[in-house]
Amino acid sequence: MARHRANRISTAAPDAVVHDVTCSIGTELAALTELTDRVLGGDLDPVRLAMARHNLGGIALVRADALTPVTRDAVVLADPGRRGGGRRRFDPADYQPALDRLLEVYAGRDLVVKAAPGIDFDKIWMLGFQGEIEITSWRDSVREACLWSPGLAAPGVRRRATILDRGEQLTDVDPDDCDVRPAGRWIIDPDGAVVRAGLVRQYATRHGLWQLDPDIAYLSGDRLPDGIRGFEVLEELSYSEKRLRQALVAHDCGALEILVRGVRDVQADPDGLRRRLRLRGRLRLSVVITRIGSGTAARPIAFVCQPSR
Repeated sequence: MARHRANRISTAAPDAVVHDVTCSIGTELAALTELTDRVLGGDLDPVRLAMARHNLGGIALVRADALTPVTRDAVVLADPGRRGGGRRRFDPADYQPALDRLLEVYAGRDLVVKAAPGIDFDKIWMLGFQGEIEITSWRDSVREACLWSPGLAAPGVRRRATILDRGEQLTDVDPDDCDVRPAGRWIIDPDGAVVRAGLVRQYATRHGLWQLDPDIAYLSGDRLPDGIRGFEVLEELSYSEKRLRQALVAHDCGALEILVRGVRDVQADPDGLRRRLRLRGRLRLSVVITRIGSGTAARPIAFVCQPSR
């Protein structure tokens, strides 16, 4: 993640000094120095600054509060503390330093801020942030969010998903004219960064897929995109535990992967469902349980599948 961020900063502002105002032990600075020597680190903690000095050699470091600017034209990079008392802080106002104060102090500056991947987008917009929110994943795990001020963001982009291990990026200005229709041969569960960034339709359009339901993130297609894990549909049925168990026994299932969206009782306890099914077969299968439709027309559906890997 640090190297990806360094590449984006150096591409967007190739001649700028980059000031990491919460440099800690120097992880971000180490990635930046692979691309430029125009860097500066700052932190309030003298012990962490000493560690950064040991790790980085001759890079300029200064003891300073992140909310007291000591540079004028540099790109500002901040990684606010998101833990306190051994617990995660989910409200950006509780970050150290608080996100609203960072945005206020560096208003009009080129600014990059790391944040928790579960950050509430609406709260960020309510703070007056006008740039881009990027969600990054690595090997099917959503790792972080990153805020890019307008001067560093792509024109018109508000949301971006970056899948680092695939080298793939999607944004909210990409085409999103995918269909909504019944399942084809494959069901695809998009990467978590895509789902978190709200770019499921863009992902579907790019890969020739369609949605099963306009409000559910599962996608379908008759061809599995290269390199993407999918679930080949063996049987579709109206969901109930009894019907599902009968179908799985008929398919000789002994080990089951359960994917759920939109069906609350199963989503709350998939491990409990797996235990109750008491499967004794030979095959490893997957079941995708989801909701089709809304309101009184909503119905739970189960797809018994063979995973591609």
